[in-house]
Amino acid sequence: MSPESEEYMRIMAIDYGDAHTGIAVSDPTGLLAGFTTTVDAYRPEAVAERIAVLAEEHGAEELVLGHPVNMNGTLGPRSEKAHAMKALLEERTGLPVILWDERRTTIDAHQILMNNGKNAKKRKKTVDAVAAALILEGYLTYKKSNS
Repeated sequence: MSPESEEYMRIMAIDYGDAHTGIAVSDPTGLLAGFTTTVDAYRPEAVAERIAVLAEEHGAEELVLGHPVNMNGTLGPRSEKAHAMKALLEERTGLPVILWDERRTTIDAHQILMNNGKNAKKRKKTVDAVAAALILEGYLTYKKSNS
């Protein structure tokens, strides 16, 4: 392992939803989105537990949680749910959790899947994982440009 590679870390992005939560994990370099999946659970505790297991399995060192901000920049009830999940994840994983503005990621994810010929039923199954990958991509780009 070269001295340069020590600065890399695996980052997990989370697109938290009421029934489906998208997960994307960066590759070992922390530069690209690699593994993606969806957690299907309603209870926040169950979601946090599954995320904790995935974070450990993939060696994630930092979590990026999509923070739903209204298009006009105000915060609503979804923002409160994100803050509550942030606290739950920090407690459960012991990892830092960064709230990341996720405006438009689900809309963009639907657009990407539609452009790739996925029908509505197929999109519904993968849209959360794609949204998580978009959150991860945005965060990795931000980190890269500010390092």
